[in-house]
Amino acid sequence: MVREYVGTGPFAEIVAHSDRTRRELAEAEKARQRRDLERLEALAAPVEELSEAAEVLVRAYLVAAGYHRHKGEYRRARSETGSARASRGDEIPAGRA
Repeated sequence: MVREYVGTGPFAEIVAHSDRTRRELAEAEKARQRRDLERLEALAAPVEELSEAAEVLVRAYLVAAGYHRHKGEYRRARSETGSARASRGDEIPAGRA
């Protein structure tokens, strides 16, 4: 903020009035921007809530489908080899399938 002395008299009054008007306009513009921002945030809140809920559902679906997160990406889990399943006893015996 810079102050400049313009003296007294009619010219000084005109300059002072101009400064006051400019300040009032700037304050009114800031108030309008604040109102607009509050209105937009109120409109965006339900959309953000819906987006978060959808993201939770998608994550749950992908995990249930056998995917996992790796560095931010979902990847299909590798299938185990037959020998690994046999060692755990998970393999279905022949003739019973």
